Amino acid sequence: MTELHLWLRHEVRSTERRTPVVPSDARRLVESGVTLTVEDSPQRIFPVEEYEAVGARVAPAGSWVSAPTDAVVLGLKELPDAPAELPHRHIFFGHAYKQQPGAAELLGRFAAGGGVLLDLEYLVDDHGRRLAAFGYWAGYLGAALAVLRHRGRLGAPLAPTSKEELDETLRPAAGDEEFRALVIGALGRSGRGAHDALREAGIDPTCWDLAETRDLDRRALLDHDMMVNCVLATTPVPPFLREADLDDPTRRLRTLCDVTCDVGSPLNVLPVYDRTTEWDDPVRSLRKEPPLDLIAIDNLPSLLPKESSTDFSGQLLPLLLGFGTGGPWQRALDRFHRTCRELGIAEGELRDV
Repeated sequence: MTELHLWLRHEVRSTERRTPVVPSDARRLVESGVTLTVEDSPQRIFPVEEYEAVGARVAPAGSWVSAPTDAVVLGLKELPDAPAELPHRHIFFGHAYKQQPGAAELLGRFAAGGGVLLDLEYLVDDHGRRLAAFGYWAGYLGAALAVLRHRGRLGAPLAPTSKEELDETLRPAAGDEEFRALVIGALGRSGRGAHDALREAGIDPTCWDLAETRDLDRRALLDHDMMVNCVLATTPVPPFLREADLDDPTRRLRTLCDVTCDVGSPLNVLPVYDRTTEWDDPVRSLRKEPPLDLIAIDNLPSLLPKESSTDFSGQLLPLLLGFGTGGPWQRALDRFHRTCRELGIAEGELRDV
């Protein structure tokens, strides 16, 4: 492979404990000839000393802004607001290709600096299937939090835990009432995770996917006590819930978890709320009577940081080892340039992967 300098940055979001590369996979990268720089990050689930022990260089948090311009900056969530110009190639979840708020501003920073965004969500195979995703753990956590809320056992603020500890809280306890749960998008990664968490909680959920949502039975949806949305829409579809549904006095639905969190996007299938919820305040009341509680946290897998990071890193490692060889990386680059054109963002000389 072409010599690669990979720069693993510190995450600016205080609740982001995950990493896209765990120390055991960092060793594989270094042994394969990759120069790996890892920023110090007190909140990352794996301490920087574990990366240093496998041959990575260590740098201060946030120092990627002055990294050599040929370095590829790797992260997960949003960048800080500065600098205004981004000259590097960046790999992270940009959330900028579906007309989300702030998309044009973010892509404009890349255009101004001559850098590019290689969005992790758009690393796909020849058939458009994602090659590295946190979806399973997002679905698992989303369903788990919804169950705990529905049973009156969800505390705040939320804190990272292990799967073993989480599963212990999920198991039915004396006095827990049975209820009906619905998973939409049940055949995808997130849907499978949600299904597994519900089964761990002693619930056999209703599972819907494309076949059931093409001609949506809205009455059947509202007759469930809890719903977990795991659908990642790529084209506009009729919304699953509307304001009128929330005001239906016969609505049985009481707890809603939106794993996808496409709030602000025209592709949002749940356009009944306008902001996500947070670890400090994970539940928002959408209606008082009949009650309806919403959980919409956009970094759910960070609540199981070790398990989700290890899983994701294993998926991403082969792609990093093949960085610059076309295929998924070229498709991610093409998507970046296409979106810039669609938004009318003028780029200079187009940069290769």
